[in-house]
Amino acid sequence: MTPFVPPRPAAHERKSSWRARARQFLNSGLSLFLRGSYDFIGVSRHPLPHLPGRPPRFAYMVREPEAIRQVLVSDSARYPKAGLMDSMLRALTGYSIFVSNGEAWRRQRAIIDLAFENARVREVFGLMRDASDALRDRLEALIPSGGEISVDVDIETMHFAGDVIFRTLYSQPMGERDARDIFASFERFQRIAYAHGFLSLVSFPTFLLPSNWRGRRDAAIIRRALNRPIAQRLAAIARGEKTPDSDILATLISGVDPVTNTRFDATELLDQVAMLFLAGHETSAAALGWALYLIANRPDVQARMRAEVDAALGDRAPEFSDMRRMPFVRDVFQETLRLYPPVAFLARDAASATELCGQAIAAHSQTIVPTWLMHRHGIYWKDADQFDPDRFADPATKSARACAFLPFSMGPRVCSGTAFALQEATLALAELVRRFEFSPTPGHTPEPVSRLTVRSANGIPLKVTRRRDRPAA
Repeated sequence: MTPFVPPRPAAHERKSSWRARARQFLNSGLSLFLRGSYDFIGVSRHPLPHLPGRPPRFAYMVREPEAIRQVLVSDSARYPKAGLMDSMLRALTGYSIFVSNGEAWRRQRAIIDLAFENARVREVFGLMRDASDALRDRLEALIPSGGEISVDVDIETMHFAGDVIFRTLYSQPMGERDARDIFASFERFQRIAYAHGFLSLVSFPTFLLPSNWRGRRDAAIIRRALNRPIAQRLAAIARGEKTPDSDILATLISGVDPVTNTRFDATELLDQVAMLFLAGHETSAAALGWALYLIANRPDVQARMRAEVDAALGDRAPEFSDMRRMPFVRDVFQETLRLYPPVAFLARDAASATELCGQAIAAHSQTIVPTWLMHRHGIYWKDADQFDPDRFADPATKSARACAFLPFSMGPRVCSGTAFALQEATLALAELVRRFEFSPTPGHTPEPVSRLTVRSANGIPLKVTRRRDRPAA
């Protein structure tokens, strides 16, 4: 089989106009990675677009594993979460764990970790399976008997990931009204939030832009949809009614910070739920869409996944214990996370003037760990741009996985939902490949862009058919 090299962002022609450079930068965060070597080790300084007459500002790319560990792990208190992320997300997620720092973050993290500890992946597996079954049924209904259909799989994975979050958060499926309102609003919100966040780096008064009002309106639409089940649950508790006690919302309501002995109030609950929806829905949806694109272009990989799923499941419903019996399916998803990490870079602020790898870093500078670059770093990954899920079972890549693979970050701010996301993806991919066959749409190449997450600017349409060789029940 000819190696498959999926698309990287197209290199922009170098422009002389600062306006043109700024437009490139504001269109996609991947423009940060289009100049210079993918194999560089160390810390490099990059000028940020700035308004005429304003002093230049710089971002520092950290591409040395020990320096990355210093920023994210051993010295993380000196590199707090960047104000850039707060600028992008405050309207949607409030001052939630995704953007908070200091004591506020410590208190939020303690309660969030308790929630994920109580709502274990084993306990929510059945809810995830219900969402996977709903995705299967939606696709079955779309495909004509004996035929095929072109499906925008990124839209379908958005619906699936949103449904998983609704079921595991609220113990209820995501309704069509909520899906329609949230997806449309979030698509607009993330374009505006990304651009406004980076405009804030040059002190541009974004509140004067008409898009500022539109972004806040879309954030409010999403928050209203997410708050309805919270308000219903709190009202039911106040009336003394029996409510679900094992979903994530229940654990967020009952969770107590052991230091301050406090719980989330209603506004904090909504902020954290909005954060969980963003972190758990958008990232999983993006990665699953790319995974289906990758296997559509490697039918041999798709066939191996299908054989593994058949051996593990036959034609019965999956159980929690089956997840460990499908390591290749899991490795396909991990390779997807390597090639298309949902979060292309991790932004931190240098709290004070410092030095990394001999590079002086001014106080309050953007210090960026470029996940995208580390995942495609030629020093650590052989044939780094090729789609090769077998690399994750290869002992030769152990050091690369340890130092140059961080789709869920690392250190104190590592993603609380890592096991949740891996289980969700493995389950969905297993169910999809044992029911359907995916193939690329001729003439269509996705265009990766990074705003809040790495998505395709022109969608991911794939041809989908029912599987023709289903095993007997």
